[in-house]
Amino acid sequence: MSFTTRPEILGTFGVATSTHWIASAVGMRMLEQGGNAFDAAVAMAFVLHVVEPHLNGPLGDLPAMIWPAGEDRPTVVCGQGVAPAGATIAHYRAEGLEMIPGSGLLATVVPGAFDGWMLILRDHGRLSLREVLEPAIHYARAGHPMLPRVANTIAGLADFFRDEWPSSYATWLPGGQVPEAEALFRNPDLADTWERLLAEAEAKSARAAQIDAARMAFSQGFIAEAIDGWMRDACVMDAAGGRRKGVLTGQDMAGWQASYEAPLSVDYHGWEVFKPGPWAQSPGLLQSLRTLEGTDVASMDPNGADFVHVVTEAMKLSFADREAYYGDPDFAVIPIETLLSRDYAKTRAALIGARASLDQRPGVIAGHEDWAAAAVERAARETLATGIGAGEPTMAHLTEKQPTKKHPTEKRGDTVHIDVIDRWGNAISATPSGGWLQSSPVVPGLGMPLNSRAQMFWLDEGLATSLKPGARPRTTLSPSMAARPGGARLAFGTPGGDQQDQWQLIFLLRLVHSGANLQQAIDAPLFHTTSFQASFYPRGVNPGHLMVEPALGEAAIADLRARGHRVEVAEPWTVGRLTAAQRDASGLMRAAATPRLMQAYAVGR
Repeated sequence: MSFTTRPEILGTFGVATSTHWIASAVGMRMLEQGGNAFDAAVAMAFVLHVVEPHLNGPLGDLPAMIWPAGEDRPTVVCGQGVAPAGATIAHYRAEGLEMIPGSGLLATVVPGAFDGWMLILRDHGRLSLREVLEPAIHYARAGHPMLPRVANTIAGLADFFRDEWPSSYATWLPGGQVPEAEALFRNPDLADTWERLLAEAEAKSARAAQIDAARMAFSQGFIAEAIDGWMRDACVMDAAGGRRKGVLTGQDMAGWQASYEAPLSVDYHGWEVFKPGPWAQSPGLLQSLRTLEGTDVASMDPNGADFVHVVTEAMKLSFADREAYYGDPDFAVIPIETLLSRDYAKTRAALIGARASLDQRPGVIAGHEDWAAAAVERAARETLATGIGAGEPTMAHLTEKQPTKKHPTEKRGDTVHIDVIDRWGNAISATPSGGWLQSSPVVPGLGMPLNSRAQMFWLDEGLATSLKPGARPRTTLSPSMAARPGGARLAFGTPGGDQQDQWQLIFLLRLVHSGANLQQAIDAPLFHTTSFQASFYPRGVNPGHLMVEPALGEAAIADLRARGHRVEVAEPWTVGRLTAAQRDASGLMRAAATPRLMQAYAVGR
């Protein structure tokens, strides 16, 4: 057996895995006290809001996939909020914008994460609202050891918070002091918010009624009122360098709820892989699998240059299609059947050559030629002169297109991920994000900032991703599930913005073709490309870029450079934050988490 950084966790009672060890332990605690996978995931999510506030928050976004025991297929939970009624292209253009900033109040859509979690808890959980919220309240009130990355993020924004976002200064620099790494940090306003929410919800006696009362308090009660009242007057500095007011209102929040929908899926070498729809980037992974069916990837060394080259070229094609064709299917006719068809995939596989492509090559689909042409034009407009090169959005490098001194709020946030399976066979994969401390001011009195997901809309008319009131932004958030041959069910995912479906694809291919276990597939060297239009402001393109971990080896890296890839070698163990959980047909459960960044953990027994 090859060396792994930690064991693949095995057990029969339950497994919980996430991007922070405290959240994983809390999830296991919920399972131990009689909760199921859905209770555990909700409790984990609210803890992650506290311990990873630079990566997610309660006013952020939530795509999730749930697979209740006994169901044949998983279900998608859409906790992705929509553009406010006042979010029109005309309004944003009148504000002097050609692109939606990556921070500030105009970047905000309706907060979706809270209602998504409440929908899951009410319909599929067993525990009370208080039981799942108490761990988060504890860590917000009593304190949690602050991650060094959070402390560094706050330190870098201290002057900006003091001068421009005073509510954030009060929350993240209590007493005017930059918090120390690993020292206990508290967010008493957030604890107070959840205590008040519980008090109002517990005026009802029945469990479901309490959860619905909490949803009402959030979307139409005191939380919405606080947001609405503040947004009426708030005018704050954003990443585009101007002070601007937002357009989100309490009425926008009252008019939206999380929902369920069917997943998309493809079959691949006896597996069936499930993903959310084209309002997320998720179908890109499915398209890549279809494209790779037309190659020899199955016989390649999964750590070799041939594998890296072919998979990278397939991903470039899929992400070119993402930019041209993905968007909210409630507002645009998305040709998803064509994009996921084997006939279309054959035309895409035929484009993979011996050399790295530097071009944007969306497929041309009848009736949508203008979308493809517009995507190519946008990519040419935003092409960067040097690499953006970031392993994750939190590590964005300077570029020649950007000023030497970036705007302080261009410290883009990232994401968290949760996978849980319980002893009854319920499973969940969730990728919450948004509401980052560095991209929007804290709402006074609530202890949490708004999201900035609207930056994924374009301010051009007639596109699948044009800004429209009521539409979902085409998010990068992308949980995954799969049914393996023999009946095993797999839940997996990762943070990483545009890299999410790249790292997940590589992980999945190694499971399918190399016989690796979950931990081996996660530990293996990762890579990704930024050779397509980025989802995050300033939406750059870096043709031919390929970031690889040095563990691929010098020979493979030299081979890739010889094929024309513009290779950037990452620091060791820095690319990817994958976690995964699986339940075999026998009932044996497995879980694994990345050692990268030294935060993620899988637990189980």
